Amino acid sequence: MSLDIKENNLSLKSRYRPEIDGLRAFAVVAVIVNHFNKEILPNGYLGVDIFFVISGFVITSSLYQRPSKNFKDFISGFYERRIKRLVPALSVFVVIASIAICLFNPKPYLSLWTGLTSLFGLSNLYLLDKATDYFAQSTELNIFTHTWSLGVEEQFYILFPFLIWFSGFGRQTKNGARNLFLIIGTLTIASLIGFIYLYPINQSAAYFLMPTRFWEMASGCLLFIGSQKIKFIEQFLEKVPPLLLLILIIGVMYLPISLATTSTFAVVVLSLVLIASLKQGTASYTFFTDSRIVYIGLISYSLYLWHWGVLSISRWTIGIHWWSLPFQVSLIFCLAIASYRYLEKPLRKGNWFGNRWKTIAIGGGVLVTISGGLITLDNPLKGKLYTGRKTISNTQEVWRNQIRLGNSSLTGKKCHADKNYSSEDLKLLFNECKFPLIRKLNNQKTLAFVGDSHILALLNAEQILTNSGFRVIHYSHSGCPFPLPPHGIHPRECNKFLINAEKAIFQDLKSGDSIIIHNYHLSHLGGNNLKDIRHHIFNKNNNFISDSPKKIDLYMKGLKEL
Repeated sequence: MSLDIKENNLSLKSRYRPEIDGLRAFAVVAVIVNHFNKEILPNGYLGVDIFFVISGFVITSSLYQRPSKNFKDFISGFYERRIKRLVPALSVFVVIASIAICLFNPKPYLSLWTGLTSLFGLSNLYLLDKATDYFAQSTELNIFTHTWSLGVEEQFYILFPFLIWFSGFGRQTKNGARNLFLIIGTLTIASLIGFIYLYPINQSAAYFLMPTRFWEMASGCLLFIGSQKIKFIEQFLEKVPPLLLLILIIGVMYLPISLATTSTFAVVVLSLVLIASLKQGTASYTFFTDSRIVYIGLISYSLYLWHWGVLSISRWTIGIHWWSLPFQVSLIFCLAIASYRYLEKPLRKGNWFGNRWKTIAIGGGVLVTISGGLITLDNPLKGKLYTGRKTISNTQEVWRNQIRLGNSSLTGKKCHADKNYSSEDLKLLFNECKFPLIRKLNNQKTLAFVGDSHILALLNAEQILTNSGFRVIHYSHSGCPFPLPPHGIHPRECNKFLINAEKAIFQDLKSGDSIIIHNYHLSHLGGNNLKDIRHHIFNKNNNFISDSPKKIDLYMKGLKEL
């Protein structure tokens, strides 16, 4: 028995490919550089796509080395390894980062709930539900935004072992590899088509959803099966110079953001070929197997977790500057090394409780316990840890006796002036009501400011206008443009927001009143480049193009009608 175990361990060790960890190091460094400064490596975020490819390749290799004839043992073994691999480092990071963000962010609700959902592999869906634009600057302030990719991988891991088992590959049946190749190949094509179709019309959905990312991880699986069963594929790919592939990958990371779909596809294909071509005797293999590079790859998971946490807290506090760079990089690596040495490495290899199902159950219990702690940080400890000044803005003070619109969530209280409200209640009223009392004079002019959260940038102007005799209406909702475009996924509150705006604001306006609409149009139109959007909407004479794409046509038509 012990001899069998030793032989199996030697077999697994012999199959270890250090160059894969070297490639992980390249991917995580690209991501970190991009997150430090997008101008240095504009598309460095594509390192995540390289991670996806590696994950598919490695997880297929791992399952191929662990054949089983018992479904229960196969599934329990798979999920036990995933829990040991992911949960310890993620749990500690979420706890520490949640406390840290509460110290510096007066309203950490979004971060805390992103962190909570990340524990269960759902943060990508939560961010999508909140209409998050990954490329928007505001995402840098959410300390858990980067966990979306973990959500995608964990959702992939829910589906993948069942495909492995029922195809026969997990049992290494005669046609198991062929069956898995056909199943994964079909799903890969469907996923890729979905990604290409959805990205131009709903970028956030294409970016965050596992089904539109499945093809990237699945391609790594196809590469492993192909290299094992179809030798001429591996022999052909080995002839491609890996250094050339590396140069091409770096080149793709400098393509315009408008070519994001092409860039993603190119990086995935180039990564697949690079994995296959990294063989002993090449300069690239020597580089990627250097012990220092391999070590960065080994700690890449912890590096990925902690780098964003340090950068996010930095943006809430001292900022990111040339003089702060050495301190921030050192802190990221120190935290990642500590996480790898004291959490990842010992807990990943250790026999936790001697029983797989007990490990899975207790791992789940730990996640639920931590979730309770995060809920406590949000309420009842809301604002208790915040170290900044707790004041009400001047604009809120000006409007404190002028807010009235429907019901607030303050246990059924009406949105009307009440000097007995606490500061927190007043903030909530300001966020939910934002509607002045009736006109002081019958001919008093009204200016209605309506839009998504970006209209908050005009609060100072609204205060000046209020003090100048105008009746000013401010009505906004984060992630909800006005009017709602006829496509995309928006928070459920957006429809209520739209109805309230129509009923409470527009029916009250008179001739001579004005409406100021301010939205982050690039996000809501599914693009990131203003020139590209204008190219679709306007011609050279700056006239509106009537036959522009339907989504833009309807959206702009709604704005023009208002």
